[in-house]
Amino acid sequence: MGTPSSEPYRMDPSGGCPHAANARLLARGAVAPVVLPDEVAGMAVLGHEALKDVLAHPDVAKDARHFTALREGRIGAGWPLRTFATVRGMTTADGDDHRRLRSLVSTAFTARRVQQLRPRIEELTEALLDDLTGAAEAGGGVADLRRHFALPLPMGVIGELLGVDAEHRDALHHLSNQVVATDISPEQAVAANRDLVSLLAHIAGTRAERPGDDLTSALIAARDEGGDRLSQEELIGTLVLMIIAGHETTLNLITNAVRALCGHRDQLDLVRGGRVSWADAVEETLRFDAPVSYFPFRYPVRDLTVDGTVIPKGTPVLAGYSAAGRDPAVHGPDAELFDVTRPGRPGAVRHLSLGHGAHYCLGAPLARLEATIALERLFTRFPDLDLAVPETDLPRHSSFVGNSVQALPVRI
Repeated sequence: MGTPSSEPYRMDPSGGCPHAANARLLARGAVAPVVLPDEVAGMAVLGHEALKDVLAHPDVAKDARHFTALREGRIGAGWPLRTFATVRGMTTADGDDHRRLRSLVSTAFTARRVQQLRPRIEELTEALLDDLTGAAEAGGGVADLRRHFALPLPMGVIGELLGVDAEHRDALHHLSNQVVATDISPEQAVAANRDLVSLLAHIAGTRAERPGDDLTSALIAARDEGGDRLSQEELIGTLVLMIIAGHETTLNLITNAVRALCGHRDQLDLVRGGRVSWADAVEETLRFDAPVSYFPFRYPVRDLTVDGTVIPKGTPVLAGYSAAGRDPAVHGPDAELFDVTRPGRPGAVRHLSLGHGAHYCLGAPLARLEATIALERLFTRFPDLDLAVPETDLPRHSSFVGNSVQALPVRI
Protein backbone atom coordinates (compact mmCIF):
# COMPACT_ATOMS: atom_id res chain seq x y z
CA MET A 1 0.00 0.00 0.00
CA GLY A 2 2.41 2.73 1.17
CA THR A 3 0.15 5.52 -0.07
CA PRO A 4 1.19 9.12 0.53
CA SER A 5 -0.42 10.57 3.64
CA SER A 6 -2.58 12.91 1.53
CA GLU A 7 -4.28 9.99 -0.24
CA PRO A 8 -7.22 8.19 1.39
CA TYR A 9 -6.65 4.56 2.26
CA ARG A 10 -8.69 2.16 0.13
CA MET A 11 -10.44 -0.36 2.35
CA ASP A 12 -9.84 -3.82 0.89
CA PRO A 13 -13.28 -5.41 0.26
CA SER A 14 -11.71 -8.88 0.35
CA GLY A 15 -10.66 -8.36 3.96
CA GLY A 16 -7.39 -10.08 4.79
CA CYS A 17 -5.25 -9.58 7.88
CA PRO A 18 -5.64 -5.94 8.97
CA HIS A 19 -2.68 -5.51 11.29
CA ALA A 20 0.12 -4.48 8.89
CA ALA A 21 -2.08 -1.86 7.20
CA ASN A 22 -3.35 -0.69 10.61
CA ALA A 23 0.20 -0.12 11.84
CA ARG A 24 1.06 1.96 8.76
CA LEU A 25 -2.12 4.03 9.12
CA LEU A 26 -1.63 4.53 12.86
CA ALA A 27 1.90 5.78 12.23
CA ARG A 28 0.31 8.61 10.18
CA GLY A 29 -2.34 9.51 12.73
CA ALA A 30 -5.29 8.39 14.85
CA VAL A 31 -7.86 9.25 12.14
CA ALA A 32 -7.58 8.31 8.46
CA PRO A 33 -9.63 9.21 5.38
CA VAL A 34 -10.73 6.01 3.64
CA VAL A 35 -12.44 4.92 0.44
CA LEU A 36 -15.27 2.44 1.00
CA PRO A 37 -16.68 0.10 -1.69
CA ASP A 38 -18.19 1.90 -4.72
CA GLU A 39 -15.91 4.89 -4.14
CA VAL A 40 -17.85 6.12 -1.09
CA ALA A 41 -15.72 8.51 0.97
CA GLY A 42 -15.44 7.78 4.69
CA MET A 43 -13.18 8.08 7.71
CA ALA A 44 -11.67 5.47 10.03
CA VAL A 45 -10.82 6.15 13.65
CA LEU A 46 -7.83 4.00 14.56
CA GLY A 47 -6.19 5.38 17.71
CA HIS A 48 -7.41 4.15 21.09
CA GLU A 49 -8.02 7.56 22.67
CA ALA A 50 -9.54 9.02 19.50
CA LEU A 51 -11.86 6.02 19.16
CA LYS A 52 -12.90 6.22 22.81
CA ASP A 53 -13.75 9.89 22.25
CA VAL A 54 -15.82 9.23 19.10
CA LEU A 55 -17.69 6.24 20.55
CA ALA A 56 -19.09 8.36 23.38
CA HIS A 57 -19.24 11.78 21.68
CA PRO A 58 -22.61 13.57 21.98
CA ASP A 59 -22.24 14.99 18.44
CA VAL A 60 -21.73 11.59 16.79
CA ALA A 61 -24.93 9.80 15.75
CA LYS A 62 -25.86 6.27 14.67
CA ASP A 63 -29.10 7.06 12.80
CA ALA A 64 -28.53 6.90 9.02
CA ARG A 65 -30.58 10.05 8.41
CA HIS A 66 -27.29 11.78 9.28
CA PHE A 67 -25.45 9.87 6.48
CA THR A 68 -25.25 12.55 3.79
CA ALA A 69 -24.51 10.33 0.76
CA LEU A 70 -27.33 7.93 1.68
CA ARG A 71 -29.81 10.74 2.29
CA GLU A 72 -28.94 12.29 -1.07
CA GLY A 73 -29.54 8.99 -2.91
CA ARG A 74 -25.90 8.33 -3.79
CA ILE A 75 -25.80 4.87 -2.16
CA GLY A 76 -27.10 1.98 -4.29
CA ALA A 77 -29.50 -0.70 -3.03
CA GLY A 78 -26.78 -3.34 -3.43
CA TRP A 79 -24.04 -1.47 -1.57
CA PRO A 80 -22.41 -4.20 0.58
CA LEU A 81 -22.42 -2.05 3.73
CA ARG A 82 -25.95 -0.71 3.35
CA THR A 83 -27.50 -3.02 5.96
CA PHE A 84 -25.20 -1.64 8.64
CA ALA A 85 -26.67 1.80 7.96
CA THR A 86 -30.33 1.00 7.32
CA VAL A 87 -31.27 -1.95 9.56
CA ARG A 88 -33.86 -0.79 12.11
CA GLY A 89 -32.58 -1.60 15.57
CA MET A 90 -30.56 -0.40 18.51
CA THR A 91 -27.26 -0.10 16.58
CA THR A 92 -28.81 2.50 14.26
CA ALA A 93 -30.78 4.42 16.86
CA ASP A 94 -29.96 7.40 19.06
CA GLY A 95 -31.27 8.88 22.30
CA ASP A 96 -34.74 7.79 23.43
CA ASP A 97 -35.18 5.37 20.50
CA HIS A 98 -31.91 3.65 21.39
CA ARG A 99 -32.84 3.39 25.08
CA ARG A 100 -36.28 1.98 24.22
CA LEU A 101 -34.93 -0.71 21.89
CA ARG A 102 -32.03 -1.63 24.16
CA SER A 103 -34.31 -1.97 27.19
CA LEU A 104 -36.45 -4.55 25.33
CA VAL A 105 -33.55 -7.00 25.05
CA SER A 106 -31.28 -6.01 27.95
CA THR A 107 -33.00 -8.32 30.45
CA ALA A 108 -31.78 -11.33 28.46
CA PHE A 109 -28.15 -10.26 28.93
CA THR A 110 -27.89 -9.25 32.59
CA ALA A 111 -24.99 -10.75 34.55
CA ARG A 112 -27.43 -12.91 36.53
CA ARG A 113 -29.23 -14.17 33.43
CA VAL A 114 -25.93 -14.94 31.69
CA GLN A 115 -24.66 -16.92 34.69
CA GLN A 116 -27.86 -18.94 34.59
CA LEU A 117 -26.82 -20.02 31.09
CA ARG A 118 -23.48 -21.41 32.30
CA PRO A 119 -24.64 -25.05 32.77
CA ARG A 120 -26.20 -25.09 29.29
CA ILE A 121 -23.07 -23.56 27.71
CA GLU A 122 -20.90 -26.16 29.47
CA GLU A 123 -23.18 -28.98 28.30
CA LEU A 124 -23.17 -27.71 24.71
CA THR A 125 -19.37 -27.28 24.81
CA GLU A 126 -18.80 -30.89 25.91
CA ALA A 127 -21.12 -32.20 23.18
CA LEU A 128 -19.29 -30.15 20.54
CA LEU A 129 -15.90 -31.42 21.75
CA ASP A 130 -17.24 -34.94 21.15
CA ASP A 131 -18.23 -33.82 17.64
CA LEU A 132 -14.75 -32.36 17.11
CA THR A 133 -13.22 -35.69 18.12
CA GLY A 134 -15.45 -37.50 15.62
CA ALA A 135 -14.59 -35.04 12.85
CA ALA A 136 -10.87 -35.47 13.54
CA GLU A 137 -11.16 -39.26 13.46
CA ALA A 138 -12.94 -39.03 10.11
CA GLY A 139 -10.34 -36.55 8.82
CA GLY A 140 -7.18 -38.46 9.59
CA GLY A 141 -6.56 -36.62 12.85
CA VAL A 142 -7.41 -33.15 11.48
CA ALA A 143 -10.67 -31.22 11.92
CA ASP A 144 -11.85 -27.68 11.21
CA LEU A 145 -12.25 -26.24 14.70
CA ARG A 146 -14.11 -23.19 13.42
CA ARG A 147 -16.78 -25.27 11.68
CA HIS A 148 -17.19 -28.00 14.31
CA PHE A 149 -16.72 -26.01 17.53
CA ALA A 150 -16.26 -22.22 17.37
CA LEU A 151 -19.33 -21.73 15.13
CA PRO A 152 -21.98 -24.06 16.58
CA LEU A 153 -21.33 -23.02 20.20
CA PRO A 154 -22.37 -19.32 19.97
CA MET A 155 -24.94 -20.10 17.28
CA GLY A 156 -26.47 -22.74 19.55
CA VAL A 157 -26.57 -20.37 22.53
CA ILE A 158 -28.04 -17.39 20.66
CA GLY A 159 -30.42 -19.76 18.86
CA GLU A 160 -31.76 -21.03 22.18
CA LEU A 161 -31.99 -17.49 23.59
CA LEU A 162 -34.01 -16.39 20.55
CA GLY A 163 -36.06 -19.57 20.26
CA VAL A 164 -34.67 -20.44 16.81
CA ASP A 165 -35.12 -24.09 15.83
CA ALA A 166 -31.86 -25.93 15.08
CA GLU A 167 -32.96 -26.58 11.48
CA HIS A 168 -32.62 -22.86 10.65
CA ARG A 169 -29.20 -22.19 12.20
CA ASP A 170 -26.98 -23.18 9.26
CA ALA A 171 -29.00 -20.93 6.94
CA LEU A 172 -28.86 -18.05 9.43
CA HIS A 173 -25.07 -18.35 9.66
CA HIS A 174 -24.68 -18.47 5.88
CA LEU A 175 -26.91 -15.43 5.33
CA SER A 176 -25.49 -13.35 8.17
CA ASN A 177 -21.99 -14.15 6.87
CA GLN A 178 -23.00 -12.73 3.48
CA VAL A 179 -24.57 -9.66 5.08
CA VAL A 180 -21.25 -8.76 6.78
CA ALA A 181 -19.13 -9.59 3.71
CA THR A 182 -17.70 -6.58 1.90
CA ASP A 183 -16.62 -8.33 -1.31
CA ILE A 184 -19.95 -9.56 -2.71
CA SER A 185 -21.81 -8.23 -5.73
CA PRO A 186 -24.76 -5.82 -5.40
CA GLU A 187 -27.12 -8.61 -6.53
CA GLN A 188 -25.76 -11.00 -3.87
CA ALA A 189 -26.02 -8.30 -1.20
CA VAL A 190 -29.66 -7.55 -2.03
CA ALA A 191 -30.54 -11.27 -2.13
CA ALA A 192 -28.77 -12.04 1.18
CA ASN A 193 -30.59 -9.23 2.98
CA ARG A 194 -33.94 -10.21 1.46
CA ASP A 195 -33.48 -13.88 2.37
CA LEU A 196 -32.30 -13.11 5.92
CA VAL A 197 -35.28 -10.83 6.59
CA SER A 198 -37.64 -13.43 5.05
CA LEU A 199 -36.26 -16.27 7.19
CA LEU A 200 -36.41 -14.19 10.39
CA ALA A 201 -39.98 -13.13 9.59
CA HIS A 202 -40.84 -16.84 9.22
CA ILE A 203 -39.16 -17.63 12.56
CA ALA A 204 -41.01 -14.74 14.23
CA GLY A 205 -44.29 -15.99 12.73
CA THR A 206 -43.68 -19.43 14.19
CA ARG A 207 -42.96 -17.97 17.62
CA ALA A 208 -46.10 -15.79 17.38
CA GLU A 209 -48.16 -18.97 16.90
CA ARG A 210 -46.28 -20.90 19.60
CA PRO A 211 -44.78 -18.43 22.11
CA GLY A 212 -42.05 -19.74 24.39
CA ASP A 213 -39.66 -18.58 27.10
CA ASP A 214 -37.37 -16.87 24.60
CA LEU A 215 -36.38 -13.40 23.49
CA THR A 216 -38.24 -13.53 20.16
CA SER A 217 -41.52 -14.29 21.94
CA ALA A 218 -40.87 -11.42 24.36
CA LEU A 219 -40.21 -9.02 21.46
CA ILE A 220 -43.38 -10.16 19.68
CA ALA A 221 -45.34 -9.49 22.86
CA ALA A 222 -43.85 -5.99 23.00
CA ARG A 223 -44.81 -5.43 19.35
CA ASP A 224 -48.36 -6.68 19.91
CA GLU A 225 -48.94 -4.53 22.99
CA GLY A 226 -49.43 -1.61 20.62
CA GLY A 227 -48.28 1.88 21.38
CA ASP A 228 -44.72 2.70 20.37
CA ARG A 229 -42.80 -0.09 22.10
CA LEU A 230 -41.73 -1.93 18.95
CA SER A 231 -42.67 -1.91 15.29
CA GLN A 232 -42.57 -4.97 12.99
CA GLU A 233 -39.57 -3.50 11.16
CA GLU A 234 -37.77 -2.95 14.47
CA LEU A 235 -38.63 -6.50 15.56
CA ILE A 236 -36.98 -7.99 12.46
CA GLY A 237 -34.10 -5.51 12.64
CA THR A 238 -33.45 -6.47 16.25
CA LEU A 239 -33.43 -10.17 15.32
CA VAL A 240 -30.96 -9.43 12.47
CA LEU A 241 -28.65 -7.69 14.93
CA MET A 242 -29.01 -10.40 17.57
CA ILE A 243 -28.12 -13.15 15.09
CA ILE A 244 -25.13 -11.34 13.59
CA ALA A 245 -23.74 -9.84 16.79
CA GLY A 246 -24.73 -12.89 18.83
CA HIS A 247 -22.70 -15.43 16.93
CA GLU A 248 -20.32 -13.87 14.36
CA THR A 249 -18.31 -11.94 16.95
CA THR A 250 -18.03 -14.79 19.48
CA LEU A 251 -17.19 -17.19 16.64
CA ASN A 252 -14.30 -14.93 15.65
CA LEU A 253 -13.24 -14.45 19.29
CA ILE A 254 -12.97 -18.20 19.97
CA THR A 255 -11.23 -18.81 16.62
CA ASN A 256 -8.73 -15.99 17.18
CA ALA A 257 -8.02 -17.08 20.76
CA VAL A 258 -7.21 -20.65 19.69
CA ARG A 259 -4.95 -19.33 16.91
CA ALA A 260 -3.13 -17.02 19.32
CA LEU A 261 -2.66 -19.66 22.04
CA CYS A 262 -1.47 -22.30 19.56
CA GLY A 263 0.95 -19.78 18.08
CA HIS A 264 2.27 -18.76 21.52
CA ARG A 265 2.72 -22.02 23.45
CA ASP A 266 4.53 -20.20 26.28
CA GLN A 267 1.40 -18.13 26.85
CA LEU A 268 -0.81 -21.22 26.70
CA ASP A 269 1.44 -22.84 29.35
CA LEU A 270 0.95 -19.82 31.64
CA VAL A 271 -2.83 -20.24 31.47
CA ARG A 272 -2.84 -24.02 31.73
CA GLY A 273 -0.45 -23.80 34.69
CA GLY A 274 -2.83 -21.48 36.53
CA ARG A 275 -0.48 -18.46 36.48
CA VAL A 276 -3.19 -16.42 34.73
CA SER A 277 -6.86 -17.16 34.08
CA TRP A 278 -8.65 -18.24 30.93
CA ALA A 279 -10.59 -14.99 31.26
CA ASP A 280 -7.26 -13.11 30.93
CA ALA A 281 -6.54 -15.03 27.73
CA VAL A 282 -9.94 -13.96 26.39
CA GLU A 283 -9.29 -10.28 27.25
CA GLU A 284 -5.86 -10.33 25.64
CA THR A 285 -7.34 -11.90 22.49
CA LEU A 286 -9.99 -9.17 22.35
CA ARG A 287 -7.23 -6.56 22.43
CA PHE A 288 -4.61 -8.32 20.30
CA ASP A 289 -6.87 -9.64 17.53
CA ALA A 290 -10.29 -8.00 17.89
CA PRO A 291 -13.13 -10.09 16.41
CA VAL A 292 -14.46 -6.97 14.67
CA SER A 293 -11.92 -5.03 12.67
CA TYR A 294 -13.80 -1.96 11.34
CA PHE A 295 -17.39 -1.53 12.45
CA PRO A 296 -19.80 0.63 10.37
CA PHE A 297 -21.10 3.35 11.01
CA ARG A 298 -21.23 6.56 12.98
CA TYR A 299 -21.93 10.05 11.60
CA PRO A 300 -20.86 13.42 13.02
CA VAL A 301 -23.86 15.74 13.20
CA ARG A 302 -21.48 18.70 12.72
CA ASP A 303 -17.92 19.07 11.47
CA LEU A 304 -15.90 17.40 14.21
CA THR A 305 -12.19 17.68 14.97
CA VAL A 306 -10.76 14.45 16.36
CA ASP A 307 -7.06 14.33 17.26
CA GLY A 308 -6.40 17.27 14.95
CA THR A 309 -8.29 15.84 11.96
CA VAL A 310 -11.62 17.24 10.79
CA ILE A 311 -14.34 14.67 10.13
CA PRO A 312 -16.96 16.48 8.01
CA LYS A 313 -20.60 16.39 9.05
CA GLY A 314 -22.49 13.39 7.63
CA THR A 315 -19.36 11.32 6.85
CA PRO A 316 -19.67 7.56 7.46
CA VAL A 317 -17.13 6.69 10.15
CA LEU A 318 -15.64 3.25 10.77
CA ALA A 319 -14.68 2.26 14.33
CA GLY A 320 -11.22 0.71 13.96
CA TYR A 321 -11.21 -1.80 16.81
CA SER A 322 -8.39 -3.99 15.48
CA ALA A 323 -6.15 -0.92 15.10
CA ALA A 324 -7.00 0.59 18.49
CA GLY A 325 -6.19 -2.71 20.21
CA ARG A 326 -2.58 -2.46 19.03
CA ASP A 327 -2.15 1.30 19.45
CA PRO A 328 1.37 1.66 20.94
CA ALA A 329 0.50 5.12 22.29
CA VAL A 330 -1.79 3.43 24.82
CA HIS A 331 -0.79 -0.23 24.98
CA GLY A 332 2.95 0.41 24.91
CA PRO A 333 5.81 -0.46 22.55
CA ASP A 334 4.96 -4.18 22.90
CA ALA A 335 1.35 -3.66 21.73
CA GLU A 336 1.89 -6.12 18.86
CA LEU A 337 2.85 -8.92 21.24
CA PHE A 338 0.31 -11.44 22.57
CA ASP A 339 0.82 -11.42 26.36
CA VAL A 340 -1.82 -13.06 28.57
CA THR A 341 -0.33 -11.42 31.68
CA ARG A 342 -1.11 -7.95 30.27
CA PRO A 343 -4.76 -7.68 31.48
CA GLY A 344 -3.62 -8.18 35.10
CA ARG A 345 -0.80 -5.65 35.05
CA PRO A 346 -1.14 -2.53 37.22
CA GLY A 347 -2.28 0.35 35.04
CA ALA A 348 -3.19 -1.85 32.07
CA VAL A 349 -5.59 -0.01 29.74
CA ARG A 350 -8.87 -1.76 28.97
CA HIS A 351 -9.36 -2.46 25.25
CA LEU A 352 -12.32 -1.03 23.30
CA SER A 353 -13.07 -4.16 21.27
CA LEU A 354 -16.57 -4.54 22.76
CA GLY A 355 -17.32 -0.84 22.33
CA HIS A 356 -17.64 2.09 24.71
CA GLY A 357 -20.39 4.46 25.79
CA ALA A 358 -24.12 4.08 25.20
CA HIS A 359 -23.64 1.45 22.48
CA TYR A 360 -21.30 -0.78 24.52
CA CYS A 361 -21.89 -4.40 23.48
CA LEU A 362 -24.98 -5.71 25.27
CA GLY A 363 -23.81 -9.30 24.85
CA ALA A 364 -20.31 -8.73 26.27
CA PRO A 365 -20.86 -10.84 29.44
CA LEU A 366 -22.24 -13.70 27.33
CA ALA A 367 -19.40 -13.55 24.78
CA ARG A 368 -16.81 -13.56 27.56
CA LEU A 369 -18.45 -16.50 29.33
CA GLU A 370 -18.80 -18.58 26.16
CA ALA A 371 -15.19 -17.96 25.11
CA THR A 372 -13.79 -18.64 28.59
CA ILE A 373 -15.66 -21.94 28.93
CA ALA A 374 -14.79 -22.92 25.34
CA LEU A 375 -11.03 -22.38 25.77
CA GLU A 376 -10.79 -24.02 29.18
CA ARG A 377 -12.70 -27.15 28.10
CA LEU A 378 -10.96 -27.35 24.71
CA PHE A 379 -7.38 -27.25 26.01
CA THR A 380 -8.24 -29.43 29.03
CA ARG A 381 -9.64 -32.12 26.72
CA PHE A 382 -6.91 -31.67 24.08
CA PRO A 383 -3.74 -30.30 25.76
CA ASP A 384 -1.64 -30.98 22.65
CA LEU A 385 -4.09 -29.37 20.20
CA ASP A 386 -2.23 -27.41 17.52
CA LEU A 387 -2.75 -25.86 14.11
CA ALA A 388 -2.59 -28.37 11.26
CA VAL A 389 -1.26 -25.76 8.79
CA PRO A 390 0.98 -22.70 9.22
CA GLU A 391 -0.84 -19.57 10.40
CA THR A 392 0.10 -17.80 7.16
CA ASP A 393 -1.77 -20.45 5.12
CA LEU A 394 -5.11 -19.91 6.86
CA PRO A 395 -7.72 -18.36 4.50
CA ARG A 396 -8.80 -14.93 5.80
CA HIS A 397 -12.31 -13.52 6.21
CA SER A 398 -13.63 -11.86 3.04
CA SER A 399 -14.63 -8.72 4.93
CA PHE A 400 -12.95 -5.75 6.58
CA VAL A 401 -15.74 -5.76 9.18
CA GLY A 402 -15.11 -9.17 10.72
CA ASN A 403 -11.54 -10.13 11.60
CA SER A 404 -10.70 -13.83 11.56
CA VAL A 405 -10.04 -16.80 9.29
CA GLN A 406 -12.54 -18.83 7.27
CA ALA A 407 -11.31 -22.20 8.54
CA LEU A 408 -9.10 -23.41 11.38
CA PRO A 409 -7.77 -26.94 10.73
CA VAL A 410 -6.30 -28.38 13.91
CA ARG A 411 -4.71 -31.64 15.07
CA ILE A 412 -6.18 -32.78 18.37
